[in-house]
Amino acid sequence: MKEKDKLAQWIREADTIAVLTGAGMSTESGIPDFRGENGIYAHEANVEHYLSEYYFEKDPVDFWHRFKRLFSLKLMGGFAPNDGHRFLRWLEDIGKIVTILTQNIDGLHAKAGSTNVIELHGTLQTSTCPSCGKTYDLSFVNRVDVPHCGECGTILKPDVVLFGGFVPHIEEAFARAAESDLLLAMGTSLEVTPVNQIPLYVASESPATRKVLINKTATRMDGMFDLVIYGGIGETVVSVRKQLE
Repeated sequence: MKEKDKLAQWIREADTIAVLTGAGMSTESGIPDFRGENGIYAHEANVEHYLSEYYFEKDPVDFWHRFKRLFSLKLMGGFAPNDGHRFLRWLEDIGKIVTILTQNIDGLHAKAGSTNVIELHGTLQTSTCPSCGKTYDLSFVNRVDVPHCGECGTILKPDVVLFGGFVPHIEEAFARAAESDLLLAMGTSLEVTPVNQIPLYVASESPATRKVLINKTATRMDGMFDLVIYGGIGETVVSVRKQLE
C-alpha cells in the first residue's frame, strides 16, 4: 500500500487525532523556517541570547528592536493559512476530534478555524503587560517603536515563549497525544525539547497509537514513527483529502 493511501486509511479509522506541527507547516504560507536558509538563525548571531528571558529583563528596549526585526513583525498580520492548515480544519468538519499541538507562533491554525489549538511556544498575535496583565493585539504593537502599556506604562512582553522560559501546556500536550488514536507530526525537525519528546512518550505510554511524520527531510527521530512521508505538506494532504472524500 502506498504511503498516502495508508495515511488516508489510518485517518479514516481514527476518531481522535493529535497533530504536532512545526515551522514546515507554515513555510507554504511564506513564513521562513526558523532554522532554514532564510530563517532568523541564518541571518542573526546569538539568536538564543537576544530572544531570551534574560535579555528581555536586561534591555527590553533593544529586545523589542531585535524581536520586531527578527520576526518581520509588520508582515505577520498579512500571512494566510495554507492547504495544510485548512486540511486540519476540514478533519474537524468530517467529524474527527482534532487537537493541534503547535510549536508555531504565527496563529495560522486559529485563522484556519481549528477549534482546539495548544500553542506550545505562545503566539506573536498578542503581547501582555508584565505589571498589570493587560493584553494588546499585534496592530497595537506594530504602531509604536517599543510598546508600552496604556494603563501603567510598563514595557509590554510578547506572548511567546522566550529562550529560558517555561513552556506552558506541555503536560496537557503529552496527555492529548497519548490519548489519541493517531499522532500526526507535520513539518517539524523534532530538534526542540521538550516538544520533541512527545512521540517518544506516545510510543512508551500508548503503543496502540499510530504515529505518522510528514516532513520534507529526514529527522533524527524518523525511527519512532510507524509511517514517514517525505514531501511537501500541501501536496500530501491534498492527495489524502481526495481519497477521504
